[in-house]
Amino acid sequence: MTATLLQPAFADPVLDAQRSFRAALKALAGPGVPQHLLPEQVPPHLEGLAAASHALCLALLDIDTPLWLAPRFDTQAIRANLTFHCGCPIVSDRQNARFALLDDSQLHDLSGFDLGNDRYPDQSCTLLVQLPSLEGGRALAWHGPGIQSTHEVALPLTESFWNERDSRNDFPRGIDVFFLAGSELMGLPRSTRVAAQGGA
Repeated sequence: MTATLLQPAFADPVLDAQRSFRAALKALAGPGVPQHLLPEQVPPHLEGLAAASHALCLALLDIDTPLWLAPRFDTQAIRANLTFHCGCPIVSDRQNARFALLDDSQLHDLSGFDLGNDRYPDQSCTLLVQLPSLEGGRALAWHGPGIQSTHEVALPLTESFWNERDSRNDFPRGIDVFFLAGSELMGLPRSTRVAAQGGA
């Protein structure tokens, strides 16, 4: 049964994973700036996942990165392909996850995800958030490292997400987020401050 669910991953597993990993690093280094995956970086379609979501899973996950799946992504096909191609364990407890694959219905409650600690802040969970688009929401001002002045970003997110993020970011502890839509990705590291236009 599982074998029939398996689909090809990257055409060139090493090179394409490196390209996608570099795109992810660039997204975190330049918060709020969309990064576009080239057609040759996009893995074959896996039902339920955007191209960028699939690519980042293939590039970032391995046997040492337990993954938590939102109900929308907790399908036989996604489980089979990610465990086969990445080797990542799928966990049911948020606290044990190093990565979490979410959709916008899950963003009102980010409780349970590991925020790291003052000594090992890098042990926090990273969120991979799949959205319908990376624009169309209320414009907010992003400030911080990697942003020369201010970036105006209009992700289609509710206020509850920003409240959840604020309540769980106590630098250096906190969560890093990748927003994914189609073949685009955008990074939001914990060090980025987000405020209403004209805010501090």
